[in-house]
Amino acid sequence: MKHKKFGTTGHEVSVIGQGTWYIDRGDRKSSVAALRRGLDLGMTHIDTAEMYGDAELVIAEAIAGRRDETYLVSKVLPSNASLRGTVTACERSLSRLKTDRLDCYLLHWRGSYPLAETVDAFEQLVRSGKIRSWGVSNFDADDLDELLDVAGEGKIACNQVLYHLHERVIERAVIPWCAKHGVAVVAYSPFGHNDFPDSRSKGGAALQTVAKRHGVSTRQIALAFLARDPQVFPIPKASSAEHAAENAAAGDLALSAGDIAALDQAFPRGQKPRSLPML
Repeated sequence: MKHKKFGTTGHEVSVIGQGTWYIDRGDRKSSVAALRRGLDLGMTHIDTAEMYGDAELVIAEAIAGRRDETYLVSKVLPSNASLRGTVTACERSLSRLKTDRLDCYLLHWRGSYPLAETVDAFEQLVRSGKIRSWGVSNFDADDLDELLDVAGEGKIACNQVLYHLHERVIERAVIPWCAKHGVAVVAYSPFGHNDFPDSRSKGGAALQTVAKRHGVSTRQIALAFLARDPQVFPIPKASSAEHAAENAAAGDLALSAGDIAALDQAFPRGQKPRSLPML
């Protein structure tokens, strides 16, 4: 599994990580096995959130005895993102995850609390050793500008955003902004939300062609395409150990310029919407 620098944190993080949204709704034994298989294959970046039900409990079981090899991320809900609420939410997540620290802690999306208040809480958590870095999720470029004014350069570790073949709008402003300021881009729902390209569609046919050229699955090609940018870290979810292994193999794929050009044409970015797409 290849690794890349995760923003300005100084940490090398696996190119492909593991998402956990809805992981608590399936068979728990299978979910734990999938996360452990992912770790075995180098997908050490595991992402979760307090909003994800019992996902933190599933992760705690999966990483038992393996915490030091895991790059662990969780998120605070905007409704909890006051100074005191952020600290309390983080401590609750640490307890559920059965760990003493998070490698990165994110504001799940922007809410009503002032950014300065949430940032103050993040910095307090850094000083106390409960988190090693912090970032945000679902922030557009203008939101990031405001956050930068509050926090200063070098503080924002990452921005986690919706990014898949049918939803490439972040390439217009968000990814360039993050590249300029050394912020990692974490791609959630990298296969889309029940809308992965059908092989009978024009885009799906192009994806199949590239996949056959490399002798891999279309989903592996999709992950490799998203991860082509040095800023981007896709975090697909896996419901089984076999699925985790398929995701992990995408971390070693190298697409050619011709592959990228074909997919770029098959899945156009489209016009910038009024607001950043999110799930």
